[in-house]
Amino acid sequence: MINQTIATPPGAVWLAAETGGTASSAAWGCWLVIALPLVSAALLLLAGRRADKWGHLLGVAAPAVAFCLGVWAFFDLLGRPAAERVQDFELFQWIPGGVFDLGFGLRVDQLSLTFVLLVTFVGTLIHIYSVAYMAHDPARRRFFAYLNLFVAAMLLLVLADSYLVLFVGWEGVGLASYLLIGFWNQRLDYAVAAKKAFVANRVGDFGMLVAMMVMFTQFHSVKFDEVFSFASWASPTTLTVIALALLLAACGKSAQFPLQSWLGDAMAGPTPVSALIHAATMVTAGVYLVVRSGPIFEAAPHARLVVLIVGAITLLYGAIVGCAKDDMKKALAASTMSQIGYMMLAAGLGPVGAVFAIMHLVTHGFFKAGMFLGAGSVMHAMRDQVDMRRFGHLDKFMKITWLTFMMGWLAILGVPPFAGFFSKDKIIEQAFVAPDGQVWQAWVFGSVALLGAGLTAFYMSRLFFMVFHGKARWSDEQHPHESPALMTVPMIVLALGSVFLGLILTLAGFDDFLAGALAEGHHGEPVLNAYLIMGATFALVVAGAWIAWRRFGAASATVPVLPPAVDGLIRAARADLYQDTVNHALLVRPGQALVRGAVRADTGVVDGAVRGLAWLLQSVGAVLARLQNGFVRSYAATMLAGVILLTAIVLAVWI
Repeated sequence: MINQTIATPPGAVWLAAETGGTASSAAWGCWLVIALPLVSAALLLLAGRRADKWGHLLGVAAPAVAFCLGVWAFFDLLGRPAAERVQDFELFQWIPGGVFDLGFGLRVDQLSLTFVLLVTFVGTLIHIYSVAYMAHDPARRRFFAYLNLFVAAMLLLVLADSYLVLFVGWEGVGLASYLLIGFWNQRLDYAVAAKKAFVANRVGDFGMLVAMMVMFTQFHSVKFDEVFSFASWASPTTLTVIALALLLAACGKSAQFPLQSWLGDAMAGPTPVSALIHAATMVTAGVYLVVRSGPIFEAAPHARLVVLIVGAITLLYGAIVGCAKDDMKKALAASTMSQIGYMMLAAGLGPVGAVFAIMHLVTHGFFKAGMFLGAGSVMHAMRDQVDMRRFGHLDKFMKITWLTFMMGWLAILGVPPFAGFFSKDKIIEQAFVAPDGQVWQAWVFGSVALLGAGLTAFYMSRLFFMVFHGKARWSDEQHPHESPALMTVPMIVLALGSVFLGLILTLAGFDDFLAGALAEGHHGEPVLNAYLIMGATFALVVAGAWIAWRRFGAASATVPVLPPAVDGLIRAARADLYQDTVNHALLVRPGQALVRGAVRADTGVVDGAVRGLAWLLQSVGAVLARLQNGFVRSYAATMLAGVILLTAIVLAVWI
């Protein structure tokens, strides 16, 4: 809290729910939700080889117990009045600094607990799956330590009550992702991929630091409640700067345009890492940051429009790239990028859109984790092969993997009654709502969301059909088979979520539950009839899936000759639309030129000045050294010359 009282201007209103009541024991117990996986990670790292036999069991138990604590806190929250569901409490005094006195505190509310349940439940399933997937890896104990660290950092991020505490978890997520993406760093390309993700996220971190600096200088605080309370009267310019800086941070963490190029390369890590990054941690952190900062974006409409633009561009970018990828995991990564674009688009639509963004984030966490684990199951059966052109007809040999992957595929397509239908279709409908009479905005972003649905249906159907249907294209050395139960059971649980979770959340009133922790908003009417939007979405989904089936799934499927323009677009999409080339031209080369210029300045000016001074002193020394020749007559002559010179000076002054 702030020791120095800052007067609130007349008329200032809260844009978010005020903290209500004293924190319950269940809420206080949320510090254990963070501590358990964090302590587990420390023990697994410090115990060394002695923990190899039981380390994976501790690694699984930590997020599982944390999930149980999260469930306790969730039901405790449901039992509290709506006005008292936002609970802030301080664990200890962290930074005492005169007028700035910040405690290390947590916030337990509907939004944070939604993330706690998602991270711990999906994270636990991924940990269980990893027991079998990493069974033969000699560094399995260290792998589970990093997974636990990842979970702990994400939980701290979503439970923080201030931007500075959130930043600690934010950096922890970045560190854990670096360690896990480069887990097999004996391969140079894997190590480079980890470094690329780390550097891209540091660019985003710059935005986070700038946002906190502006908050501190303008509001003398970085706590959520205090920052949001001043957001209703602060300068629009100040709020726009803060919001854009936060958006930059979110783009780095959630792989949104223009900081999205690291996500495809991040597939270098073991497949459970990909599932954890894409479903429950890392890329969801940026969406959380924007939604949590909703009061700031609501008061900065220009920044909110930028959020919409970024989400729309990334939505289409990921979908186009996904249409051309032959690497199964990279196609799924492009899918995540596109779906996070949907969430970012929804977050930019205001409080109502933010609710649907989080709902889609939750459903996406289940079906995307299921599909990544399904991809890992295919790799397990096909000797780590990821090229979809070498698969086909696996449905006959991997029934469970095929069925569970199918559930995720139907969910991401938004086919009713699967989970994605209840979340993504709501985002598309909300995108057609005209804010403040801006009909053009509704048509632009609504059309983008519709187009994204059709593209999603095509590239995800292409992936599904190329892997599981059509002709068998693998070599005689490969013998596809189903994965063990430790891998298939988590996939089955996630598949059930892909089928039923959207319906459950809708019937349970998830939007009303979550709205209590967000800024107040109102439902607007779309510029098109809601049923017409739903029908158009379904028609595009069917069309995209049918085209993919004709080209990649049917027994008579043939690869058609494409026009040069289309073929060129496919080559560009396979190269990630040359994003790395653009980054190299705009960032790497100017950076290299700047470094070379600094080196020249250092060697030419700084080092040159030092060398010049050394030469001068050496030259003077050489001249003076000639006078020290050891001859008495030379010294006497020098003394005589000095006396004559002094006499001349005295006479000149005297006269």
